[in-house]
Amino acid sequence: MTRQLRLELRRPVSYAREHFVAGPSNAQALAILDVWPTWPGGALVLFGPTGVGKTHLARHWAERANAAIVDREDPQLAEAIGRPVLVEDVDQGIDGEALFHLINMAGREGGGLLLTARQAPAGWNADLPDLRSRLNALLVAEIEAPDDEVLEGVLRKFFRERSIRPPREIFPYLLRRMERSIPAAREIVKQLDEAADDLQRPVSRALARQVLEDDRENLDLFEG
Repeated sequence: MTRQLRLELRRPVSYAREHFVAGPSNAQALAILDVWPTWPGGALVLFGPTGVGKTHLARHWAERANAAIVDREDPQLAEAIGRPVLVEDVDQGIDGEALFHLINMAGREGGGLLLTARQAPAGWNADLPDLRSRLNALLVAEIEAPDDEVLEGVLRKFFRERSIRPPREIFPYLLRRMERSIPAAREIVKQLDEAADDLQRPVSRALARQVLEDDRENLDLFEG
């Protein structure tokens, strides 16, 4: 049988709040984002590991606050005057003087500042002594690695996007074995979809086992 070529349909990226999967691992961050614009000094650092939804929440905030999105590699301070500002991945490198001014402007009328990063400000490079003191004083909100509630929610979301209705027992099976990240959840759903298409089989726990488990393992993973 000639294999039919798959057509990958790219969906437009949505940063709508209702498309974000909430759970204990991100509850603190959601609560703090919701009290904007009452952040002390007008600024917040949203930090956590790659793939936990920082960009989703940051872009939703930027839409809600009508914020300018400033490029950390080429920060144009004129864009930040008199309005809220979003700068992503700040711990990956930004001009210290520019960051110092952005933090100072955040507390002024009409201002505001949301910074995203993989680690808390205490771990950022800061050559300017005044910048270090500003960073130490910033309000922070952490998004932790996704818990089971969030991971199951994103798995269900990614299956829905591919019009797949997997059996309920696949979720605890995947949660016990997959990497604990949202990109990993997206990838395993993609692999299952492609394997189901190649083998002309429905997505099932048996198929998940075939995709996830090494052939050399002899454990009976259907028990227990």
